[in-house]
Amino acid sequence: MTITIIGIGLIGGSMAITLKENGFADKIIGVDQHQESLDKALRRRIIDEDMPLREGVENADLIILATPVDAMLQLLPQILDMLTDQVLIEVGSTKERILEKVKDHPKRKNYVATHPMAGTEYSGIEAAIPNLFDGKFTVICDGQDSDPAAVELVEKMYRSMNMEIARIDAKNHDVHAAYVSHISHISSFALALTVLEKEQDEKQIFELASSGFASTVRLAKSSPDMWTPIFRQNRDNLLDVLDEHINVLSQFRSFLIKNNFDGIHQAMEKANRIGEILDK
Repeated sequence: MTITIIGIGLIGGSMAITLKENGFADKIIGVDQHQESLDKALRRRIIDEDMPLREGVENADLIILATPVDAMLQLLPQILDMLTDQVLIEVGSTKERILEKVKDHPKRKNYVATHPMAGTEYSGIEAAIPNLFDGKFTVICDGQDSDPAAVELVEKMYRSMNMEIARIDAKNHDVHAAYVSHISHISSFALALTVLEKEQDEKQIFELASSGFASTVRLAKSSPDMWTPIFRQNRDNLLDVLDEHINVLSQFRSFLIKNNFDGIHQAMEKANRIGEILDK
């Protein structure tokens, strides 16, 4: 099977590595607006060949769109226009606006909306790694609107990547993604800004920061070029989540003002329950 990946960065590049190593793809074609990224992918043998967009689509059995989500709004209908019988997926972190964009497209059934829930704080082809997806979940959104054979192929691909599969509609996907992914990034960016504002001595930050601090601000190293479009497309859900998060922070502030350390203890005990969920 020939797979064309449009957007050779962390996710696209890591998918290319995995799908070549596990034998699902016989050939990987790379498409990217940055020739430097394609050249690096060729040198690392992550892709077998690079092509312009139309040529890459025409020569593929399966097309993976792995660009930032704002670019997907423009590229997805264009690629659907080029399809004959190929299957097209995208791997965006938002879904509702993307699916709305192509809901009436005559080739809509060739397209399967997916979101592999995996990643790191790094970006670009340099960040592409093997085994990124092992044991993680991928979401298939509104699969009933896609051709069953296309969905079957995509599920087979993700299973070959050692991923679990969940099905959810686009609206609920974006709500849940705001809670379990997008708010984490905003919180990390905000904490990094707070520390940079108050701790002017970079040497002291480096020397005194514990592993806990490093893990909390890890996501603050994420690419603004990738995350600004995600925040833009999921703005309304993020505002709801932020309001709730700010309320909880205000509760902790109130506990401290009132010397209510029993309240703080109870709040932390309640928060500990998240471990029971994540450690299952």
